[in-house]
Amino acid sequence: MRKLMLSLLLMMAAMGAKAQFEKGTTYVSASTTSLGLSYSSNEKLNFGLELNGGYFIQKAWMLYGKLGYDHTRWTDHFQMGVGGRYYFTQNGIYMGLGLQYEHATKSVNNVQLCPEVGYAFFVNRFITIEPAVYYHMSLNDFSDGSKVGLKLGLGFYF
Repeated sequence: MRKLMLSLLLMMAAMGAKAQFEKGTTYVSASTTSLGLSYSSNEKLNFGLELNGGYFIQKAWMLYGKLGYDHTRWTDHFQMGVGGRYYFTQNGIYMGLGLQYEHATKSVNNVQLCPEVGYAFFVNRFITIEPAVYYHMSLNDFSDGSKVGLKLGLGFYF
């Protein structure tokens, strides 16, 4: 009996999550992008925030824009970018690819390719907790401008 109840509960959760990935859904999120969990050879540890806004153009396909801020011991970094995500609607896993411009100082400006893999865990029908792994690959200075990290976000689908 417990297995049947658990199966029904998981199926209802999956159906509720699936409905949010339909064409015309709007998305807004805020994420912490580091909390000491990212690393680049240039800046050992940092703290960052990221704001995203997106729109589902097709079922499971979202286009988004983002603004970001990273604080390190030496300097502050500002990012802005665009990208897309594909959601595997059965379970909330998503894969994304973005392109962003990062400005740190007058002499440090990076264009970065930003793949990520994450999970949209639905708290209710509209709110998600979204852990993700990301990699910001610098196209200007690969060794010192690239970084990998974890982020944790709170998303709203409406």
